[in-house]
Amino acid sequence: MKKDILKITKKPLKGDDGYKTFSIRIKNEIVESIDHIADITNRSRNELIGTFLEYAIKNCNIEEK
Repeated sequence: MKKDILKITKKPLKGDDGYKTFSIRIKNEIVESIDHIADITNRSRNELIGTFLEYAIKNCNIEEK
């Protein structure tokens, strides 16, 4: 009788999922605003910060002096 074999694949290392984790320093007022938006939208703080950063990057203009 043939037994089924349990196959376990290697888990990707941290950072191999296309994301990077790092710390930032921001004002308490900004954290409070993000948390408020998170509460009313049922989104995580992390998801909102990513969305805000993507928007800012796409809509950023660099002005030469």
